[in-house]
Amino acid sequence: MNSTVELPLWLVLLLGALALWAALDRLLVPSVRFVLRRRVDRVLDELSTRLRIQVQPFKLTKRRVLIDRLLYDPEVLEALEEHAREREMPRDVAMARVRRYAEEIVPAFNAYLYFRLGYRVGRVVARSLYRVRLVTSDEQALGAVDPRSTVVFVMNHRSNMDYVLVAYLAATSTALSYAVGEWARIWPLQTLIRAMGAYFVRRRSNDPLYRRVLERYVHMATASGVTQAVYPEGGLSRDGRLRPPKLGLLDYMLRSFDPAGERDIVFVPVGINYDRVLEDRTLLLDLDPEAPRPGGFAAARTTLAFLGRNLRQALTSRWFRFGYAGVSFGRPVSVRAHLAARGAEHAAADRGAAGTLDLRRLSREERFEEVARLAARLMEEVGRAVPALPVAVAATVFARRLEEEEGGPMSGLEVKARIFALQQELTARGAQVYVPRGDPEYAAEVGLRMLTLRRLVEERDGCYAARPAERAVLAYYAHSIAHL
Repeated sequence: MNSTVELPLWLVLLLGALALWAALDRLLVPSVRFVLRRRVDRVLDELSTRLRIQVQPFKLTKRRVLIDRLLYDPEVLEALEEHAREREMPRDVAMARVRRYAEEIVPAFNAYLYFRLGYRVGRVVARSLYRVRLVTSDEQALGAVDPRSTVVFVMNHRSNMDYVLVAYLAATSTALSYAVGEWARIWPLQTLIRAMGAYFVRRRSNDPLYRRVLERYVHMATASGVTQAVYPEGGLSRDGRLRPPKLGLLDYMLRSFDPAGERDIVFVPVGINYDRVLEDRTLLLDLDPEAPRPGGFAAARTTLAFLGRNLRQALTSRWFRFGYAGVSFGRPVSVRAHLAARGAEHAAADRGAAGTLDLRRLSREERFEEVARLAARLMEEVGRAVPALPVAVAATVFARRLEEEEGGPMSGLEVKARIFALQQELTARGAQVYVPRGDPEYAAEVGLRMLTLRRLVEERDGCYAARPAERAVLAYYAHSIAHL
């Protein structure tokens, strides 16, 4: 009874670790989960009285449940069987691939992280880098949207800051579910992005099985009323211009839409612009396939130099934020109303009875034609909403000057006169021109100062001239309002 039992040290440590794990699992983890659950419930109770567009039950459903719903969706199972048959692979192997796709796509929305942590971080980051301005918003039209509708924000894609900026500005009204590219699938960023309600998209995947899984998830979210945010352009603008819309996600949302159903789909156009896009030179580099690409070390050195220069300016009180970041919300576009109008046009052309166009009854080619028509209309509305910020207006003036025969320096008065004239021209065309402080002269000074500080324009003896070497960068900012 009193004999000594000797155990190796590694076994004692292993048993101790297992005992600690059991204690944590049985005592601490349930307590932490209970506390977090209470905090989430309190956030949701508060949001139910504050948000214009409520958080839908679909977003609050456990991720595992959504994955299982996706796995056993009839259309996904049909695609799985076809995939396994064509490639002569076991069904279990095909199902494992579908499960991997579903786990990659389906988010894990956490209301507490989104509205407490995400909103505050987004606000600090956006306001630290830019003077954030909501240029215009059609509140009356937005307020008239049926609460049962699925609201989808469609926007131009200028910078990766778009995600932060729009989510921050929209957080007082709703929680957005973004479609995010593969660039963000790195740990721990992907975990945080999923918790914010975003889902990942392989934009260049040609795998029909993956496309069907993604399609069914988008359909489930849209049919359940999840508020989403999409970039129809499919990626960042490389030259500053609006890009033609891609139809993939829009088609997934619309192909099963029932125009006589309870839930409408309402697209809200969002126009975004910046006085400075942090990635501008990198994006322009993509336009020249023969331009030398910096290696990883050179890129890191450039980034550190950029950060050091801005930190030094901040410490010496010579640092300016990167100008204005402007967002405009346009007039909502109802899919139900759009299809009713298209049905009337078809009836008038065919001399038949008027009726709402139903995309479900069209052939694939006809449906894509109608989706393309709607996408073009949405991009037109998005373009109309893009605000003309001070740098874009000033850059347009200097870009035009470079194209003139004389193309020489301009006096400060001439620069301002041209900026005033362009502002008036844009306003007459119905563009959203942002004039800081309501003072056109100050707006001209802001635009000119930003271009001078970035050495895109040089000043000598009170005269200003664009640097020919920076022609591409000036054109990049001028292109942001060229469609206006």
